Amino acid sequence: MPFDAYLDQLPDIDPDQTDEWMESLDAVVRADGQARARYLLGKLLSRANSLNVGMPSTVSTDYINTIPTEEEPRFPGDEEMERRIRRIIRWNAAVMVTRANKHYDGIGGHISTYAASASLYEVGFNHFFRGKREGSGDQVFYQGHAAPGIYARAFLEGRLGEEQMEHFRREVTGKGLSSYPHPRLMPTFWEFPTVSMGLGPLNAIYQARFNRYLEHRGIADTSGSRVWAFLGDGECDEPEALAALSLAAREQLDNLVFVVSCNLQRLDGPVRGNGKIIQELESAFKGAGWNVIKVIWGREWDPLLARDTEGVLLERMNRTPDGEFQKYATETGAYIREHFFGPDPRLKKLVEGMSDDDLVRLRRGGHDYRKLYAAYRAATAHSGRPTVILAQTVKGWTLGPGFEGRNSTHQIKKMGEAELKAFRDLLELPITDKQLEAGNPPYYHPGENSEEVEYLHFRRNELGGPLPERKPVRPNIDPPPAPVLKDFFAGSGAVQASTTTAFAGILRALMRDPGLGKLVVPIIPDEARTFGMDALFQEVKIYSPQGQLYDPVDSKMLLSYREARDGQILEEGITEAGSMASFTAAATSYSTHRTAVIPFYIYYSMFGYQRVGDLVWAAGDARARGFMLGGTAGRTTLNGEGLQHQDGHSHLLFSVLPNIRTYDPAFAYELATILQDGIRRMYKDDEDVFYYITIYNENYHMPPMPDGLTADEITSGIYLYRRAEATGPHAQIFASGPTMLSALAAQEQLQSRWKVAANVWSVTSYLELRRDALAAEEWNRTHPEEDGRENRLTMALSGYDGPVTAVTDYMKAVPDQIARFIQRPFYPLGTDGYGRSDTREALRHYFGTDTGSIVLSVLHSLVAQGSMDRKVLAEEMDRQERGLDGTGPHPDELHKTASAATTVPNG
Repeated sequence: MPFDAYLDQLPDIDPDQTDEWMESLDAVVRADGQARARYLLGKLLSRANSLNVGMPSTVSTDYINTIPTEEEPRFPGDEEMERRIRRIIRWNAAVMVTRANKHYDGIGGHISTYAASASLYEVGFNHFFRGKREGSGDQVFYQGHAAPGIYARAFLEGRLGEEQMEHFRREVTGKGLSSYPHPRLMPTFWEFPTVSMGLGPLNAIYQARFNRYLEHRGIADTSGSRVWAFLGDGECDEPEALAALSLAAREQLDNLVFVVSCNLQRLDGPVRGNGKIIQELESAFKGAGWNVIKVIWGREWDPLLARDTEGVLLERMNRTPDGEFQKYATETGAYIREHFFGPDPRLKKLVEGMSDDDLVRLRRGGHDYRKLYAAYRAATAHSGRPTVILAQTVKGWTLGPGFEGRNSTHQIKKMGEAELKAFRDLLELPITDKQLEAGNPPYYHPGENSEEVEYLHFRRNELGGPLPERKPVRPNIDPPPAPVLKDFFAGSGAVQASTTTAFAGILRALMRDPGLGKLVVPIIPDEARTFGMDALFQEVKIYSPQGQLYDPVDSKMLLSYREARDGQILEEGITEAGSMASFTAAATSYSTHRTAVIPFYIYYSMFGYQRVGDLVWAAGDARARGFMLGGTAGRTTLNGEGLQHQDGHSHLLFSVLPNIRTYDPAFAYELATILQDGIRRMYKDDEDVFYYITIYNENYHMPPMPDGLTADEITSGIYLYRRAEATGPHAQIFASGPTMLSALAAQEQLQSRWKVAANVWSVTSYLELRRDALAAEEWNRTHPEEDGRENRLTMALSGYDGPVTAVTDYMKAVPDQIARFIQRPFYPLGTDGYGRSDTREALRHYFGTDTGSIVLSVLHSLVAQGSMDRKVLAEEMDRQERGLDGTGPHPDELHKTASAATTVPNG
């Protein structure tokens, strides 16, 4: 019992009164049955709520529509006209996929998902979804597999032509339609990529929250925007789909509506064959604090339910598992009469005046326009909580017996001649047998001036224009002027600092800049103190729609925890997925709301791409712009944390994204230059990129920016940091991040001990060097009659001889990205393998990236090319083993001589 604890802790002040209530309930159950008793209890609870008695609500209600028939509003549109429009769209969606697979077998596509959800979308398009003619309009996250229906609607509107429909899933020519919602492939049509199931619901929640953030901070008026997320019941098994329900309720996002097409099927079979997914979802959403509206039965059930005075039909609905309801969708009226109504004589009597055909026509609520309109209107009128509409549908609805409710329906890609004829007859479309027998079913368009098209345009004009539509603006934000970042170009002087400390300082300087400070959106997954950003709590505060309703425990301290309704920091808690969804909402604001902001999402680098790579990929698809910063980066800088915390591969993972620029800076001036250049590229020059930058928690002296060094040299990926003074054999050392310290020490030892002239290069981005080299190679291959182009790497190394040793705190595969473009011996040093806990010195010796390992690699490379005698290798190894000449201690002594590890909190 949900109230047991409440009942057990209070004394019964009037036992006689209690007994009277109990006896009354017993009498109702004896006389009228359990259904009547449940009804009375429900009415009592409803009455209690209206009197503010405060009884907690139950998390599951009867398997029946939430909105009673008598409370349904009048339907404001022309239902017959909208039915005709819906039928045309159904036809063209199915024909588009069928034609594509007839011409190119196996090209794929989905027919049954949109067939199940057509009414769900059409109610929204005709009566609720607001377009972008004025303001941002609504943000609609369409179910990915339903894309053919959205294309078919745009075709009827005249926004897409038949040639585009004919090129469904064939995009290389530039005329085609993408398989699913992809803003990158259709940049003026789709807004949000959703087909990686589970991501749409998560992103929708954080989009709704970000809309409020923009409004509360006075950046954009989003008060007229509502977020709609369409998803399937099977999709709700994805962890991301329901992961942020409590956030939506906690922040009272009544600008958010979920519409779940509960066709009771996933891709291979029933979602809950032995259970009831709608009831399960109702409990999950209601328990999380959402307003739940169930649309289970169509209007044809209303007379039956009205006559069900004993509650026997309701009881049958409550007890029938989803697997049976799925089967009823595929069977005859006689089967339904025998198996659903037949077992109980009272049920059988209830339908004795109905024919078998009448029983087949008992629709599910998700196919009833009036029921759906009532639900949508109630959802948009509800305040204080987000709403979910759980609509029961049939997968493959109207497509015929080969599709409707079948386990295989998701995988069926085309309709045969007989199926098309039956489909046409059901939809009552003027298409002849001859047209269908020709082997290529035609699209149907009633004409630009037809009643259907005119009605379609009228409804959309009333709602503010067509959807889906993506309307980005070119951002016009000036990068920070030099004085804003001058301290970071000047170096740290006698003070040691980490690049993470430098970033916190840069971010603070940017937020204080009167030009762009307000547009900076810091996003942190509950590790601000790890990254030294807790000073921002007091200065710009943490966003909370309720403000701060308590006195924080550290209120008397300088760096106290501060929340505010207009707070600037999005402090997301322990959720990289939620933080990434916030980043995506902010990073696409230039197109969603036509107001650009600059997100800086900083997180524990190990818990980045490998944990939320699908969301990062979707951000790239959505043409996100902003900065992702992998804090506490590297496999040896986060020394005490161990295997699951040490990042040695994030740069490799991010390298798969076509439109990301990745950087691994060693010094504060490099970081400042990269950030300044990134703001210019994304927000002034309108480049379609976003950034991944690694920053570290290791403190060392930050040098000033060398005279003559340009921003282009830093951001292009490589520049000569320190030239060797020796006159002996030449070699080159590439270093990134904190491995620069070991490289510089190795340069000195090679010079003083072996007279080797080893230049040290700062490689800020192996990925940028690789892309530039590939681009030059491609140009040369495709322009054989023109002078060849040199890549940046070749130009930088011109005049500098000798083999290359590349050292990084990441796997060897990171520097190996450029190996074949070096055109000389190349030796990568990296941190391959799992991480482990120890001191930095011990870890670097273990992985072979410390000073001694660099020295040995350079000597080996020179011996291999014949520039030095191999005896030097043996001598150097002996020196290192004995810890001579400052080369570092013997491995057995590492723990005794290593400096104390920097402390960071557990992740």
